[in-house]
Amino acid sequence: MENRRVRLRFAPSPTGGLHMGGVRTALFSYLYAKKHGGDFILRIEDTDQTRYVNGAEEYIIEALKWCGIEPNEGVGFGDGPYAPYRQSERKELGIYAKYAQQLIDAGHAYYAFDTSEELDAMRKRLEAAKVSAPQYNSVSRQNMRNSLTLSEDEVKKLMDAGTPYVIRLKVPRNEEIRFHDIIRGWVVVNSAQVDDKVLLKSDGMPTYHLAHIVDDIEMKISHAVRGEEWLPSAPSHVLIYRYLGLEDQMPLLAHLPLILKPDGNGKLSKRDKSGIPMFPLDWYDERTGEKYQGYRESGFFKEAFINMLGMLGWNPGTTQEIFSLDELVDAFSFERVNKSGAKFDPEKTKWFNQQYLRKKSDAELAELFTPILHEKGIHADPKFVESVCRLVKEKAHFVSEFWDGGSYFFIAPTSYDQEVIKKRWNPQVAEFIKALTDIYKNVSTFTAHETEAQFKSTAERMGIGPGQVMQMFRVCLSGVGGGPNLFEMIELLGREEVVRRLENALATIK
Repeated sequence: MENRRVRLRFAPSPTGGLHMGGVRTALFSYLYAKKHGGDFILRIEDTDQTRYVNGAEEYIIEALKWCGIEPNEGVGFGDGPYAPYRQSERKELGIYAKYAQQLIDAGHAYYAFDTSEELDAMRKRLEAAKVSAPQYNSVSRQNMRNSLTLSEDEVKKLMDAGTPYVIRLKVPRNEEIRFHDIIRGWVVVNSAQVDDKVLLKSDGMPTYHLAHIVDDIEMKISHAVRGEEWLPSAPSHVLIYRYLGLEDQMPLLAHLPLILKPDGNGKLSKRDKSGIPMFPLDWYDERTGEKYQGYRESGFFKEAFINMLGMLGWNPGTTQEIFSLDELVDAFSFERVNKSGAKFDPEKTKWFNQQYLRKKSDAELAELFTPILHEKGIHADPKFVESVCRLVKEKAHFVSEFWDGGSYFFIAPTSYDQEVIKKRWNPQVAEFIKALTDIYKNVSTFTAHETEAQFKSTAERMGIGPGQVMQMFRVCLSGVGGGPNLFEMIELLGREEVVRRLENALATIK
């Protein structure tokens, strides 16, 4: 293994939109491949044609491109030396049937002719016998219709008659299966817990259990990364490599921890109601008619999304939380991936976006905010928009919040925060604002520094504490009781607009 080139694959099934858990699997594979100068491959595992969903493959490709974790080889990213990369196309090469036949010839797989009714009857018999996990295995197969219980002549007759069959792995009855996982260490399972997996279906299509192994062998994959839910299947896969005589070509396994619900109680669902998307891009499920919002369309920066995913179940061993993609590549190792589940934190997810929003230049933010303004019918000077972005970005998680947090920069208030008025408005405050308005009309330089100095000196002269009038003063200018630095806001609005708003407030507020 030490001398093999590092090659990792992301191998989703086109059965729906790519959930964020799938993106994390792709990300960790990408990080390891890039860190070690290796290859990252996209393979589409479409062996189950009954579950194929139109548009899913295109969605996967677009999602990886948006995330910035593009494979250097595979479907949608250019053919490498191991094309084709769709299993449905690879089936036509006959490679899956060849490996299945090799297992049959070696006595490690067999033909099973059982009908769905016979399989149902078997499960019911086992349930009636109080078997906790009914399965087709070394015990139950002895009472089924397969090439282990039928004579050679019977098998030949069934085959010649075109009777549907599957090829199953022949798992030994009581044998210790050991394998090493990069994240979890040594895993030991008794074969009595392992069922006789179907390897090749009656339509000639391989199942995942055979197909991914054949493709990993043929494509010289060095590391296989997948979710923890596949851990129970790993012993079967170890046996297949062993029975093919190719254990030395088996990729190193890494089973990632589950992504858990925010309360830590159970696996995160694509229907989670936290208000945070579960998909990288908008996804419409044509089978159910359900629509799922994506991180991209919800206003998340792709850098924030990737940073958040990178920290789900992995930690760098330091206090650093903000990582660029290149920094994640440099820092990543499977040894620092947790064994236990990773709780998804919606608030932390928004926090990541906030950090990246703050790192954007005012010009970049203005470019993103301008289309929102245009939708509102507002066409403002670009430099003014940049200044607004500078003031409102500190309290925002998303650019979409700039309007709610700063619409008053573009439209003078027509209503005022009644809670603040009830609490703060009185004749003395009104007198103060009128006096300050008159002073502002004649201030020589209308800067944040000068307007603040005049505010304080006027309050002092009138015997009023600045805290008594500050919030009400803000309400007169913006209509709301909170916001960015008050005097920077005043400088940006300008003398004429500030005076106009103060006079309007004095005439309106009672």
